[in-house]
Formats: sequence, structure tokens, C-alpha cells
Amino acid sequence: MQSPHFATLMATALVCAIATTSVAQTKVAAPAKTPASASLTAHEAKIEALLKQLTLEEKVHMIHANSAFAAGGVPRLGIPEIMTSDGPHGVRPEQGRSWKPVDSPSNAGTYMPTNNTLASTWNPALGYAYGTVLGQEANFRGKDIILGPGINIIRTPLNGRNFEYLSEDPFLVSKMVVGYIKGVQDQGVSACVKHFAVNNQETHRSDVDVNVSERAMREIYLPGFRAAVQQAGVYTLMGAYNKFRGQYTTHNEYLMNAILKGEWGFKGLVISDWGSVHDTQEALRNGTDLEMGTDLALALQGTAQGGQVGGGPKPVYTPALYERFYLAAPALEATRQDPKLVPLIDDKVRRILRVMYATNMLGGTKRQTGSHNTREHQATALKVAEEGIVLLKNDGILPLKKTVKSIVVIGANATRENAGGGGSGQLKAKYEITPLQGLKNALGTAATVTYAAGYKVARGQQADPALIAEAVAAAKAAEVVVYVGGSFHGYDYTNWSDNAYDAEDTDKPDMNMPFGQDELLRAVQAANPNTVVVLLGGGPIDVSGWIKQTKGLIEAWYPGMEGGNALAHILFGNVNPSGKLPFTFPVKLEDAPAHKLGEYPSTPGNPLKQTYKDDIYVGYRYFDTYKVAPQFAFGHGLSYTTFKYDKLTVTPGIKSATVKLTVTNTGKMAGAEVVQVYVHDQQASLKRPEKELKGFEKIFLQPGESKTVTLTLDSDAFQFYDEGKKQWVLEPGKFDVLVGSSSRDIRLTGSVLL
Repeated sequence: MQSPHFATLMATALVCAIATTSVAQTKVAAPAKTPASASLTAHEAKIEALLKQLTLEEKVHMIHANSAFAAGGVPRLGIPEIMTSDGPHGVRPEQGRSWKPVDSPSNAGTYMPTNNTLASTWNPALGYAYGTVLGQEANFRGKDIILGPGINIIRTPLNGRNFEYLSEDPFLVSKMVVGYIKGVQDQGVSACVKHFAVNNQETHRSDVDVNVSERAMREIYLPGFRAAVQQAGVYTLMGAYNKFRGQYTTHNEYLMNAILKGEWGFKGLVISDWGSVHDTQEALRNGTDLEMGTDLALALQGTAQGGQVGGGPKPVYTPALYERFYLAAPALEATRQDPKLVPLIDDKVRRILRVMYATNMLGGTKRQTGSHNTREHQATALKVAEEGIVLLKNDGILPLKKTVKSIVVIGANATRENAGGGGSGQLKAKYEITPLQGLKNALGTAATVTYAAGYKVARGQQADPALIAEAVAAAKAAEVVVYVGGSFHGYDYTNWSDNAYDAEDTDKPDMNMPFGQDELLRAVQAANPNTVVVLLGGGPIDVSGWIKQTKGLIEAWYPGMEGGNALAHILFGNVNPSGKLPFTFPVKLEDAPAHKLGEYPSTPGNPLKQTYKDDIYVGYRYFDTYKVAPQFAFGHGLSYTTFKYDKLTVTPGIKSATVKLTVTNTGKMAGAEVVQVYVHDQQASLKRPEKELKGFEKIFLQPGESKTVTLTLDSDAFQFYDEGKKQWVLEPGKFDVLVGSSSRDIRLTGSVLL
């Protein structure tokens, strides 16, 4: 579905509606002095009064699903059902109470760029704007909880859900997640941060037992979730499918009770992933508050009938199937036999009621009506795509000259719509501007734009000589080639993993472009060296076979409903690229630490066990510490202008430091730069990474303009987790403060003695 009329509108009025300067100057609200959980605990007296009126049967009824995406509800006391919807980059089409799709005009909403695109903006203010769109559309659709953001650390390039996640770096994750959650919840809808925890692959996701050192957990895998709880005040959190240290994460005593609800003081609601509960007693005792989904294995054995999913029948919710929930009849029976379990049931219901009050489902406050696919929402989608697209390489071919008279667009991805792919993140977009359409919108009648597919998107498809020959002929006849390839958001719902390269429940087989694209691209480049390569996808692609011959390379991710327009704006210089990579692109798969150390997808010889031997050396921490050259470094992203860094000062405080510098746009085009601050510990009692990101700010500068950037590094910037002491430690000593444009492009170096 494409809207040329809207595309024209976007090129004018809508760009102004959310201009670069206004978005850049929007600040995410600082954490309030009151606890982030205050909104969850503001109605405790009313909640306790309701609890006293509920029967045990009604309480148990509230702690498990009663249909595909709904749960609970006690009409006798005016307690409504709680309605959820998948995210994390839009509101999923209606699935119906029994998973049967429901056709509705409101299904077609705003398709936001995927979360890795959002992370590539390095702009927390856009995180808030992004969350605002989701919250408003969830309200419009009558949803109480939107199941996002996804913030699992990107550990392997092959993870099928990397497109849903943010970064390999816990600091960047923490900064971006806060804005997203506040944006959603300021609309009166609960965000649901997921998947807690160490759910870093889709292969064996339901049975792998992950073992991670305590230091790696604290330094890498937990900080984003802690920020979601303590800084953003997220109302709900979703457990993961996998095990952690021998126990399923959704009812993991250490994760849920000791850390989440104990150390971090989480007062909200823990929701299971769909079908991630495996034991009634553990779920009762270890922090699972609401069980969602159904036992798919039982459904596949004939308990349910219906459509197709995973090659078998979809579950249809029936009273008999409800009894199969671990927190349904089995929980009721267990509690009748052991009344000491009643306080645990009460705690679960209490947390559900807290979310209901916080989202104005209870209490008499009028619920916000929300809005749906407005011009403002579309403009936000465009802005996130423009700031999230990353210019990886440019030998002077970009921006394309507006005097060009003939362009050929090659690649099946140029016309492929991606909103419907990816698994639980599938959406129905009001429209979707593809790369080909975006270029046509930008050029109008000023140039001839032709198209050649070059390859077919089909399982097992390899290079097709006829399609390659057609593409080569078209390339020779054009002034410029824009090749649009990479991975793709495939999904075949009759077979869960067919044609899936960036999708739930299946990891990618390798880092190569599928369908013979490498052969095609080399042939196209030989036919016309003036080729710009645009990659779509959820993560790194092996570009080693053709990168040297490539004059211009762009990572466009899955850029949402306005992606084609955003791409055209970047290609022609209407917008200066400012995206930065949120994770490292290795030269080859074997360079990625999870693969280099031999622990993906599982321990050799034991598919149900995995030890994270890369430990704290995830992403650039590994590449920089062990001197492994990446293809493109963490934080890398080029611009059409240049920036000068100077006048660095580092002023020590009490267990802190203030970093101050000046950045000047020394080029001829307005642009944005992400100033990145890394810290290096000169001497420590434990081995530490070469450098770690501890601060950043995105600044927007006109040609010749200078700005002073001031960043505060608090004590967290200098600490490490000591497993022996079981605490965070800040050792006195000298720290280098490294300021640059990426982890491998350090412009200024200072130091501080603490």
C-alpha cells in the first residue's frame, strides 16, 4: 500500500512539523525526585480494599490469560479485563480471542522503524517521541499494555530478533529505553520491557540453559532492565523463554525475586512470554504474576483446532484449555491445599491492580482516547528513519547530484514491504513507502527511474542468470545504480521458519545476503561502478566480497512506513545522515566474540546448555580489547559535512567527572554529530575492557556553528562489578576519558584522577 499523495506531503509540510532542531532540543524528562514506582503505589489503600472483596477463585482467574491477548476481569467488582498487544514498533493487528485474525479498519496503523533503527539515532528525545506514537495508538485500539520495548543485548549477528532490540552496549540501551517507556506510559498505557533475561538468540530459545558470569550479568545484560525499572518506572516486564542457571527465567528465583523485586524494588507486573511458564509451584513462588499464552504442545496434539501456525493447528481457547494454565486450576488447587500460598496470590493480584490504576483502567479517571496514524505519527516515523539510517561508506558518490537524469534501482528489497514480517512484531501499515517509491517521489519527472529485481525472494533460491543479465543491462544503461538488498523481513506462516531471515523463533543461518545477491551485486558493480548499495536488515551483513568496489554504502535497517522517503532524503542530501551503528559489524562471522569463543548456539555436544564465554567482552569491548579489526566500528556513521572537536577539559568531582568540549561544523552543510565519551581504566585489580561508552550527546550544527558539549560522568562510569565482594567497586586511580565519533575514531583524550 503506497500513498504518492502523502509522500508529496511529507516532502513539505510534515518535515516542518517535526523539524530537526525542535526534535533535537526536546529533552526527555529527568527522573523525578520521587521514586519511579510512585505511580504504581499511589492507590494502595483502594487496592487492599479490592483484595479483601475478591474470592480466591476470582484472584486466580485474574492471574492467567482468558484468551489470546486478554486476561482477568471480575465484572462483579467492576474490574475489567487487561488487554495486551504486541509491539515493539507498532500495534499488532487484532488477533481475536482465539488467535483468529480480525479484520478491522484500525488494524492499519503507523509502522514505525524497527528498534535497531531507533537506537541508531542515538537520540533519546526521539525515543520519547517514538513511545508517544505507540502509546497513543495503543490507547486508540483499546490496549492497556503494549509488549515492548525489547532490549536484549545484541550478542550474535545471527539472532533473528536483533531488529527488535537496541544495542550491544548496555549504556546506550539504558539511555534509549527510558525515553521509549516514558513516551508510552505518559499516554496512559503500560509499556512492557522484554525479555528478562539473557534471551540473546532464537535457536533453542525455549530450552537452552544459559550460564553467564555474575559480572557479565551485572555489567552487560541487566543495566538496561534496571534503567527501565528505576529510571523509567516501567509498569510491566516480560519474562523470557530460556533457562538461566538451571531454572526458567520466567519463574527464576534469583532474577525475579532477588534482583527484580528485591534489589531493584520493582512494584509492577511480571508477565510471562506466551507459553514460557513450566511449573505451577515455581511460578507461584518465584515472581510470575500473570501467565499468558497456552501450551502449544497440547494444542498441536489436538487440544485445539483452527488455522495454521508452526506447521500445526492454532490454539483455540476453551474452558478445558484454560485449566491447562499452570496459574489456573493447578494454582487454585495448590493454594487450597496450602493456604500459605494465599499471600503470594494476593501479591500477584495486587500488582495487576496497580497497573490497572496507573493506566486509568480503575479509579474513575477518564482514559485517554488516543489517536491513530495521524500526520504527527507519520512525521515521527519519517524523522526516526532519517536520523537512524547510517552512511557506512562514501567515496564521494553521495549525496547524489540532483542533475542526474537516469537511475536504475536494482534488488527485490526495493519493492518489498516489510511491515507484515518478523513474527510477533508483524504490523499492518496504513501505507508503506518502499525504496523504489521513495526515489520516484523525490525525483518526480526530473529523471528516469527504472527497476530490475535482480533476484527472487524464495526459499532455497540462488543466483538466477536471467535476472542478473537483466539487471546488468539496466545498470549499463543508467547513470547511477541504487542497489537495494541485504536481508529481509520474511515470514511464511504455514511453516514457521521458511523464508525467515529476521524473524522470531529462528536465527539466520549466516551473515551472507540470501538468494545469490553477492554474485548479482558484483556483476552490477562491474557493469556500472557508480553504484550505491543500500542494505535492509536487522544486523550485520558480510560485505567482504564487494566492499572494496563499493563507492557508497548505506545501512537502512527496516525503516518503517516512511522509509523510502527517508532513504531518498539521505541519498539526495535533503537530509544529512547522522545515524551511528548501535553494534559492531564484524568482517566475518567468526570474528564475533560469541562465535570466536565457540559458544553459539550452544555448548558443543550439548544443545541445551550454553556458557557465555565471551563474558563481559561483548561487541566493541571484545574488538577493541583484543585488537580485532571490525568491518565497521560501534558508533560509526559518516556525514556529508565535517566536525572539529577541541577544547577538551575533564574536571574531577566526588567520584565523578565533568567532560566539556567544543564541536564545530567545519563543512558546508548543516548536520548532526553524536559526541561519544568512553572511559579507560589505566590500572585495575580485575581485567577491564579497553574502553566503555559512558556518555554521549547528539548535537545539531549549522555550517560554521560551534557548540559546547558538557557531559557528567557519575560514579557508575568508573565502576566494575566485583564477584568476590558481590558489589560494585570504584577503585581509586587514573582514568582516561576518550572522546570521539566512534569507538575507533577517538578525536580527543583527557584523564581524571579519582
